[in-house]
Order: sequence, then C-alpha cells, then structure tokens
Amino acid sequence: MTMQRIDGQEQPYWPAGPFKIRLPFIHYRFEWPDYCQGLLMCAVDLSAIPLMTELLGMPFEVALAVVILNGLFYLTHHLLGDPVIPGWITPAVPLIMAYCATFPEGPERVHALVSFQMTLGILSILIGATGMAHRVVAAIPQAIKSGIIIGAGFAAVISVFKIGGNFDKFPWTISISIGLCFFLMFSVAFSRMSRNGGVWGFIGKLGILPCILLAVVIAPIFGEAPWPDLEWSFSAPDFHKLWAEYTIFGLGFPPLHMFATAIPTAAAAYIVLFGDVLKTRSIIRDAQEHRPDEKIDYNPDRAHLIFGSRNTAMSVLGPDVTMCGPAWAAMQVVICERFAKGRKSMDSLFGGLGSFRWGTNTGLFLMPIVTLVQPILGVALTLTLLIQGYVSVRIGVMEARSQRDLGIAGVTGAVLATRGASWAFATGVLLCVLIYGRQFFMGETDRTFVKDQK
Repeated sequence: MTMQRIDGQEQPYWPAGPFKIRLPFIHYRFEWPDYCQGLLMCAVDLSAIPLMTELLGMPFEVALAVVILNGLFYLTHHLLGDPVIPGWITPAVPLIMAYCATFPEGPERVHALVSFQMTLGILSILIGATGMAHRVVAAIPQAIKSGIIIGAGFAAVISVFKIGGNFDKFPWTISISIGLCFFLMFSVAFSRMSRNGGVWGFIGKLGILPCILLAVVIAPIFGEAPWPDLEWSFSAPDFHKLWAEYTIFGLGFPPLHMFATAIPTAAAAYIVLFGDVLKTRSIIRDAQEHRPDEKIDYNPDRAHLIFGSRNTAMSVLGPDVTMCGPAWAAMQVVICERFAKGRKSMDSLFGGLGSFRWGTNTGLFLMPIVTLVQPILGVALTLTLLIQGYVSVRIGVMEARSQRDLGIAGVTGAVLATRGASWAFATGVLLCVLIYGRQFFMGETDRTFVKDQK
C-alpha cells in the first residue's frame, strides 16, 4: 500500500541526512505508462554503445555491460530524493571524445577516460558536500544562465542537422517521428483532445513511446534502416572482459599526471553540466506551478552528491564516454508534461520518474526490446536531442530578465554551440562586465517578460 501524502506537502520518504529515500509501491505509486515508455526508450541508453566502440574499440557485449551499470546507477537519483530522470552530459560528449582521442587507442586512452571521469566526479562531490552548488546557482548572472541553457539547445539541434549528422542518415524517419512527437507533447490542439480522456487521453499518457514505435516501422519502409531481427532471449553483457581490459582492475590506476591533464577539460565539462542543473531546476519549477498538491524539493547540492558519486563509481567499474549527468532534459520534460496534467494522470512526480527508469533498466536485459530498437538507435537519440533543443531555448529565454540579457544570452549561446563551454562562459562574463559594469551580478529587470510584471 503506497504511503499517501498530505495535499500540498512532499511525497512521503525516509530521511537519511541530505537524502530522502523513496521506494516503489511504498513511497510512490508505480506508473505503468512511464514504465512501458522506458522499455523502448532504453534505445537512447543503447545509443552510447557505438560511441564506446568507436573511441575505445570495445566489443558490443562489453559496451552493453557499461550501459547496464550506468542504468543501475540511474536509479539512485529518485531513490535518494532527487526529482529527475538522470542521463548523459550530452552537449559535452564531443568535447570528451575529442580529449580522449588525443591519446593512443588502448590502455592509455582508457586511462585518460578514467582520470577524466574520476576528476569530474570528485569535483562535483566537493561542490555538493560544501554546499557551494546553491551559491553558484544563485551567483551566476541571469544573462549567463540564459545563454548557457540556450547554447545547450543550439548545440543539440546542430548535432542533428550538421552535414553527416543523423538527419542525413534518417531524413524521412526523423521528420515524421519528430513531427508526431512535437504534436503529442506541445500542441495546443492535442492538449485539448487528451484532456477529454478516451483514446487521445491514453495516447497522451504514453509520452514519446508512439513516436519510437512509428520510427521502427517507418525507417525500413523508407529504406533508412533494416527491419528488426528479433531475438527471444536475455542480453549477455560481458562484465568479465570489461573489468579485465577496460578498468583499473585490469589496467591499474592511471598515472597522476593524467589527472592534472584532465582538469581543464573537466572544468569545461562541468560548465555544461552546470547548465543542465539550471535547466532541470527551471523544468521542475514550471511543472510545480501546475501541481500545488505536491511540493517538489530540488536541491542542487544533493544532485551534485549523487551524480558526482555516479561518475566516480563508473570511472572505477566501467568508464563511460557519455558521463553521468544531472538530468535527461528531454525525458524530464515528457514526464513533467504528464505530471502537470493532474493527479489522475500521475499521482506523484517520483512515480513517473522512478517507473520510467525501472523500465529502461528492464529493457536493457530483454533481447526482444534491444533488437527491436537496435536499427533506430540514431533516431531515438535524435528525438531526445531535438526535444532538448526546443525546451532549452524556451527555458533559456525565460531565464532572461531584460532585452540586454537576451542579447548577451544569444551571443553566449551561439559561442557555446560553436566553440564550447569555456569560450561561452568567458564570453558571457566579458559581455556582462562591459554592459552592466558594477551591476554585474544584479543585471536589470526591464519587464519585457510577463513573468517580471506586477
């Protein structure tokens, strides 16, 4: 029997220091629509496999073991009180791959990835443990926050439509699937239709699951992918080879100089990661406005402790080029959109978040699911990137408080998408100094936006 919350308060939990433990069926209702959605959305988790085989030369079964380990750590967020669907540090993946590619393939490149991920993890833990995350979030000028979030959106969209990107490989499948996706998630017309329940209400509860199923069928019809070759068995991740050939257990601890070498790139990746924290806070805040019956406690310090520990643990057990980020922005929006429709749609946000991640973990072990989505892994990743782009720009613009903020944010975002996080942050700081001077931290509020008007 699920513990019931008092209207307007937090979902019940067991306190544990900075953490709030919530277990399925005890502290939150299991949400089957989100679980079923997670079963197929494991396709995005699986799309990390080509990245690892390309960078580290991992066999499929070894890379699958890394994905499964990462999936198990995904569960720690909602179980410990962080109201998010965790994911990759997506905009930083090209940066990380470029850094690791400067080392020769083999043990040295694995050591470079291990030292990078461990450095990032320890940095995040220190920031969370000292309570600095709250202060950092509060201290960053709104114009720079806006620019980082907008830039992450630009980068996500550019990665899809650049020459040789996924759009060139699946033009028809992506066009049709993302069209349906945007209609189901953001359309005013469909929102009215689903509010009346019935078939449309049921489809509305499924998030982007119908879009993934549609892609499985459309891609072969247009000759952009083969028909799935279903295998009726359980997946066989190779943990033995992973730990023997791609971790510190088999290769030894990386040389200390590699940790020093990783610091500048880790700092740049943290800036991108910090942008995801800002974005997550905004998504949850928007959802909270529609659901006063459940108080949502998003604590950046707690989030830092959890994803910092995930990165540190994965650097030892299975280094992952996608890193362990604070949130999967696209799916966070999908779940929050359903949550915002009311308690009948989703009793608690933690029920939707947790059920989804239990679903993705189940899917990784079922070969019928893995083989069903294997031909369209690139499409699944593209859908999440385009949703992330749409939401990032929308939220990033609303972080601004004036027209000057918007100008700074636009330039900062474009620099982030084209030159990286370090250049973007430096650009934002310089523009704020030049434009606001002594008002660097305060900026201005010119009431351009309705949210700032009395």
